Amino acid sequence: MFVVGVVWFALASLLCGLAPDIGTLIAARALQGVGGALLTPGSLALISASFHGPDRAAAIGAWSGLGGVAGAIGPFLGGWLVEWNWRTVFLINLPLAALIVIIALRHVPESRDTESPPGLDIAGTVVGAVGLGALTYGLTGLGERGPDPLLLAAAGLGVLALVAFVLVERRSAHPLVPPTLFANTTFSAANAATLLVYGALGVVFVLLVLQLQVVAGFTPLAAGTALLPVTVIMLVFSARAGALAGRIGPRLPMTLGPLVSAAGLLLLLRVDETASWLVDVLPGVTVFGAGLTLTVAPLTSTVLDAAPDRFAGAASGVNNAVARAAGLLAVAVVPGLAGISGVVYTDPVAFSAGFRTAMMISAGLLVAAAVVAFALLRRPRRECAPDRLRIEECAHCGVTGPQIYPRIRTAER
Repeated sequence: MFVVGVVWFALASLLCGLAPDIGTLIAARALQGVGGALLTPGSLALISASFHGPDRAAAIGAWSGLGGVAGAIGPFLGGWLVEWNWRTVFLINLPLAALIVIIALRHVPESRDTESPPGLDIAGTVVGAVGLGALTYGLTGLGERGPDPLLLAAAGLGVLALVAFVLVERRSAHPLVPPTLFANTTFSAANAATLLVYGALGVVFVLLVLQLQVVAGFTPLAAGTALLPVTVIMLVFSARAGALAGRIGPRLPMTLGPLVSAAGLLLLLRVDETASWLVDVLPGVTVFGAGLTLTVAPLTSTVLDAAPDRFAGAASGVNNAVARAAGLLAVAVVPGLAGISGVVYTDPVAFSAGFRTAMMISAGLLVAAAVVAFALLRRPRRECAPDRLRIEECAHCGVTGPQIYPRIRTAER
C-alpha cells in the first residue's frame, strides 16, 4: 500500500506538471491527495509493525521530526523552483519517488493482517467521505458568508452522514474503522487529544503567518521563516520525546506538552504592528514548538500502541484522518468565531483583534487536550511477556521486521 501510494503520488505529480489548464491541474491535485492518503498512514503502520516498546516511540519521534523538516524545506525549495518554472515543483517528485520505491522494496519489511476478512467497506468509505466533505464545506462557507440555507443543509448532511458512518461500521463484516478500536479508552482519548491539538495547530499556522504579514508588515518569506524554530526544535528533540514517553508513559508528556504550547500562544498575543521577530515572535514560537515536541510523538505512539498490531494500519489511518479533519474544521470555524471573515483579512486593526481572540480559543483547545490526557491516558501494558512472567525488555529486530523473540532478564513464577 505504501509503495502504491508513492507511485500514485508520483504519477499524479507528473500529470500536474504536464497540466494544460487549471481544471486538469486541480483534478491532478485531487489525485495527489489519494496517493498521500495511501502512503502516509502506511508509513506509520510499517513503523508500528517493525518496532516495539521504547524503540517504536523513538522511531515515531524521528518520523515526526523529519516530517517537520520536509515541511520547512518544501516552501523554500518550492519558491526557488517556482521562480524558474512552476511545473518543476511537481516534476521534482518523480526522482524522489523512484528513490523511495527502491529503498522500500529493498529494506522495508512487509506487514499484513492475516486475520482480515475479505472485501472492502465500500458503504463506509462513501458515507465517511460524504460526512467529512459536507461538514467541512458547510462550516467553511458559514464562517465566510454567515447563515445560508445551502450551507446549513450541507453541514446538517455532514452530521447525519457521520452518524450513519458509525452505524455502518458497527454492522459491517469488514469495517473501514473497526469499532473495537474505540472500545479501548486510551485509543479514544488519544484521538480526542489529536482532534484538539491539531485543531489548534491548524489555526495557529494559518493566522500567525497572516498576522505577521497583514499587521506586522513582514514579507511572505519572512513570515514563513518566522516559524522555523518550531521545525528545528521538533527535528532535534522529537525522537528523544518519543523515547521518553516510551519509558515513563504518555500521560505526563501529553499533559505538559499542550500546556506549554498554550503558554507559547499567550506569548504570541504580543505580536502587533510594532512586532520584532527576535523580541515578540521568537519566544512564543520557541515555547509553542517545545510543547509540540513533547506532544506529537507520544501522541502518535500512544495511538499505535493502544491498537492491536493487526489493526496498526487502521489505527494510523484513523489518527491521520482525525488530525487532517481537525485542522480543516478548526480553520473553518475558529476565524469566524473570532470575527475574522471577508474584508477583515485586509484590515490590520480588525484582523489583529480577531487574531488575539483566535489565539485564546486555540490555547483553550490545547488546555482541553491536556485535561483529556491527564484524565484518561494510562501507560499501555506490554503485550510481549509470557503469561505470569515479568519481562523487563523484549528483544526485536528493529530494522528488518517485527519482534522475533523475548529476552527475559528477570522472571517470577
